[in-house]
Amino acid sequence: MTENTIVWPRKTRELHSNHFDSTIWNEFAFRDDDIIVATYAKSGTTWMQQILAQLLFDGAEALPVAEMSPWLDLRVPPKEVKLPAVEAQTHRRFLKTHLPVDALVFSPKAKYLYIGRDGRDVVWSFYNHHVNANATWYAALNDTPGLVGPPMEKPGGDIRAYFLEWLERDGYPLWSFWENIRSWWQIRHLPNVELIHFAQLKADMPGQIRRMAAFLGIPIRAEAWDKILLHCSFDYMKRNATKSTPLGGAFWDEGAKVFVNQGVNGRWSDVLTPDDNARYRAKALAELGEECATWLETGAL
Repeated sequence: MTENTIVWPRKTRELHSNHFDSTIWNEFAFRDDDIIVATYAKSGTTWMQQILAQLLFDGAEALPVAEMSPWLDLRVPPKEVKLPAVEAQTHRRFLKTHLPVDALVFSPKAKYLYIGRDGRDVVWSFYNHHVNANATWYAALNDTPGLVGPPMEKPGGDIRAYFLEWLERDGYPLWSFWENIRSWWQIRHLPNVELIHFAQLKADMPGQIRRMAAFLGIPIRAEAWDKILLHCSFDYMKRNATKSTPLGGAFWDEGAKVFVNQGVNGRWSDVLTPDDNARYRAKALAELGEECATWLETGAL
């Protein structure tokens, strides 16, 4: 495959919701060395942003990652505020998106890191995020002009019911899970796209960090390696969560530690029934096919 024979993804639609304004990508001016961190929600995005900040800034302490790496297609603050701020950045940019590929403007020169995670772990993580959000978070999403679709509402206390509604309604109250995974899986062969799995990152963080650095062409100084690993550890990120959390955690009454919660998998195993798990696996197989469904559950490529 040569660059001249590649069929690059093209944007075919806009997505608007209580979270999204995909039109910002139409006005975004790419740089050739941009890095785009792509994922469905609560799949390890913040961890990936922390890793990239550490690689790019040589293991520096207390980097303001949330400011350095904004969620570009989040509709608050509006693009009139966000685009000038991103354009003013002088470091190698690493930006976040939760969009499927066909709602993005795709650059052949940028590098894309896509992080996958078992959907059951995603729901358990987002439920914590959602149920603990305060009035400021709801106001930002529901009261800011431009809301499309239903507002976000406080969930009930039954996490199994929350999961089953998410499964039945394909990502509710967020956006489609399956089309997000499927769209990125379908372009995994492109030379500027790399798939990372949350479980593999948990199992071998040093190896996965070196893999990402090689893909991005970022040299790692031996003197900085121990600091990079320390600053990418969950314990460090939990202690310094205000740096990687939007507005320092102001959207949660208990602060940024809610956003950087537990970072573990399998919390659903004592809650979901065998029938629940069978329904989830059957849906994954039908939506993604066997190879992608296996990767999503295990990380095996």
